[in-house]
Amino acid sequence: MDDAPRYRQAIETALTSTNRPAAIEVTGLRKSYGDHTVLDGIDLTVQAGTVFALLGPNGAGKTTTVRILSTLIAADGGEARVAGRDLARDPDGVRAGIGVTGQYSAVDALLTGRENLILMADLHHLGRREGRRRADALLERLDLQDAANKPLSTYSGGMKRRLDLAMTLIANPRLIFLDEPTTGLDPRSRRDLWEIIRGLVADGVTIFLTTQYLEEADRLADRIAVLNGGRLVAEGTAAELKRLVPGGHVLLRFADPRSLDDAARVLPVTSRDDDALTLQIPSDGGVASLSILLDRINAASLDVRELSIHMPDLDDVFLALTERNAR
Repeated sequence: MDDAPRYRQAIETALTSTNRPAAIEVTGLRKSYGDHTVLDGIDLTVQAGTVFALLGPNGAGKTTTVRILSTLIAADGGEARVAGRDLARDPDGVRAGIGVTGQYSAVDALLTGRENLILMADLHHLGRREGRRRADALLERLDLQDAANKPLSTYSGGMKRRLDLAMTLIANPRLIFLDEPTTGLDPRSRRDLWEIIRGLVADGVTIFLTTQYLEEADRLADRIAVLNGGRLVAEGTAAELKRLVPGGHVLLRFADPRSLDDAARVLPVTSRDDDALTLQIPSDGGVASLSILLDRINAASLDVRELSIHMPDLDDVFLALTERNAR
């Protein structure tokens, strides 16, 4: 099978993403409450049409960042442009271009799902016909049409979160802040919401996501930043962040003990298992280090039956970065 078209498409996608305009540009953002510094001069850029995930332990400043960038509170210092508007000079323009879904559902429990959406449409002055059209379209898109006219007391947690997101989408924002949107949801509901987020990004919407679920960031985010102690301690793709933590390795499996011994004499082994006939070779998971290893294997004519690459996960990255910063 010819993989060339797939590789060309991946390269074109990567080049396109780097040339996208910035949906958010932040420089030197600061916020303190009394003597407690919450944000200590953070810089970040979020490209349009991507998912940007902000990770950090409780109290790291994730929600404060969202509240500032969504105009809910003022920063003490720094500059920011959000949705193409200056945050300090044009907060109304920022509000017109964004949507916000917080940690807790903002739906009215006394209304049905459809009534909640129509109320939000009226608040945005969409007009009676257009507001109801958008409400019905969102109910169908988020798989809530069967519960549209039922009271909120009959909704599950996942349904309430989907309705909450629908209320954010009623004004058709191109930039959405999702502050820990899947907190408290069961795994199936969480994955349903992930699929909705992927669909929004495919339509060109930018997602600024805060989460404590590292798998969520790994699955969804184009770029991830780790916030700790009021500072960004790391930023990059999930793969780039995983390379920051030692422990990555290539696992080689051999057919017999003699092949294992031959390889152990010429390769930089960190761990050996004679029962499983395997060797661990340190690796950062990059193409360059893997090429060097393969060259050494070929040069020594080693009989390797299986090769697999193992990298630290985001849990390892998160713990290493936050513990290092604490020390």
